[in-house]
Amino acid sequence: MTTRRPRKAPNNEWWRGGVIYQIYPRSFQDSHGDGVGDLNGITQRLDYVKALGVDAIWLSPFFKSPMHDFGYDVSDYRAVDPIFGTLDDFRTLVDRAHALGLKVIIDQVLSHTSDEHPWFIESRQSRKNPKSDWYVWADAKPDGSPPNNWQSIFGGSAWRWDTRRMQYYLHNFLPSQPDLNFHNRKVQDALLADMRFWLELGVDGFRLDTVNFYFHSQTLHDNPPQSRRGKAIPEADRVNPYTWQRHLYDKTQPENLAFLKRLRALLDQFPDTTTVGEVGADNALEVIAQYTADGDKLHMAYSFDLLHEHHSAEYLHQVFGKFGRIVKDGWPSWAISNHDCPRIRTRWGGQQGGEAVARLAAAMQMTLRGSPCIYQGDELGLPEVELSFEQLQDPYGIRMWPEFKGRDGCRTPFPWKKRGTSAGFSDAPKTWLPIPPEHRELAVDQQTRNPDSMLNFYRNLLAWRKTHPALLKGRLKLLPADPQLLGYERRLDDDALLCVFNFSGKKARLPLPRGWADGLIDEGSGLTGAEIRRGALVLGPWSGAVLTRP
Repeated sequence: MTTRRPRKAPNNEWWRGGVIYQIYPRSFQDSHGDGVGDLNGITQRLDYVKALGVDAIWLSPFFKSPMHDFGYDVSDYRAVDPIFGTLDDFRTLVDRAHALGLKVIIDQVLSHTSDEHPWFIESRQSRKNPKSDWYVWADAKPDGSPPNNWQSIFGGSAWRWDTRRMQYYLHNFLPSQPDLNFHNRKVQDALLADMRFWLELGVDGFRLDTVNFYFHSQTLHDNPPQSRRGKAIPEADRVNPYTWQRHLYDKTQPENLAFLKRLRALLDQFPDTTTVGEVGADNALEVIAQYTADGDKLHMAYSFDLLHEHHSAEYLHQVFGKFGRIVKDGWPSWAISNHDCPRIRTRWGGQQGGEAVARLAAAMQMTLRGSPCIYQGDELGLPEVELSFEQLQDPYGIRMWPEFKGRDGCRTPFPWKKRGTSAGFSDAPKTWLPIPPEHRELAVDQQTRNPDSMLNFYRNLLAWRKTHPALLKGRLKLLPADPQLLGYERRLDDDALLCVFNFSGKKARLPLPRGWADGLIDEGSGLTGAEIRRGALVLGPWSGAVLTRP
């Protein structure tokens, strides 16, 4: 007897070209006066998000958690942590967002749970109980050492000894974040049931944390060493032995494709829903190609290619060129910033261009083929915050200090007002992370009244983007690589744009390509510092231009 698959619900593909705004709940708005942001605070500020011009919000985890990794260690997938409010508060948030025309995407941390999750509490009790194999357990080597050489992202072995079972369990992150065993079908069923719970509450999709970490190789082979010759090594990677391996066996296993099909089949039962996966892998673009192919797995995915400090025109050309070659029918979600990396203004701008670089990066992001994701505060041009060791909260930074300071510098509370207690974020004089004076100068109330502010640049940029179908769903064709300039055409039917960005501190010149000799600079993008002279586009340092046909 065959089981009939449920009929697919309609999907209007709002996500294809839609702009997503990431909200880090701890740091957006505190309505309780305890110095920590919450769900009601987010609801109070949704008018601001709507006015920015985005299509959806993505909420970082707000589930019940001991908060060792600030919500990415879930102890109950169906409960709201009291720090953030209640399930009714979440329902109110969803209703208000939908009334404003905003979609709601929530984080799902499926690869691991908290060690305080009831599943793990039961699993660790013995080798023979109903959930004994819901997590990744393995015997020690004869000398008592861990089963293999796999490393934790947060430093040290990915294996933790448990005296109850006299076995090691796998944790790709903190020891308090044990990895689930996706080879067990019952684990998959339980997680999909938890996701159905949120879909029935009205969420419009999921951001899938570490989506390629779900399965491990049951062979438990050692990972081979990583060749690092000639590579530019990001700050965190230089001091973290996790990056010294090729991760052939601890993640990105072929079995994941079948699970992603099961997950997609669930989403397909709910109208107009979507998934966006976070892919962290040595060959991330190839993985994205696999995970988004054929319309039966993820709707879209993003990598870390734009989330480190590399941003030369040649580097960006290489990333987008490779993506275009290998990702045929998949759809990307381009992120230039999020809660895991330094602020774009500091990371790419540094001492060279600051806000000018941040504006250029935003314009590039909004003209790429794909669905952009904005991290809260980037629309204000917030720089990374320098914190002392005593101020750190992030376990990653505490472990890797001082060579790597962790992720707290991009997670500080959102500055709504220049003056007043805690910059309008909270009534509490002390917040979970400090708000620096330089962020108060960039507060929303200061930028709203300034037509030339970064905030109004973003608002105008997003409004202009919606007027061009080519930017929402058109194809992209790269211009030849150039040491200073990144350029590409966007086309859909009669709508054609030429987008050019000078990612250097020197003036640059581009002879206009064939068919663009009579092109005009479209000032609607908000970009400045370029002009057309004698058949060439001349751009000042850290400037860009979008050309349209007359």
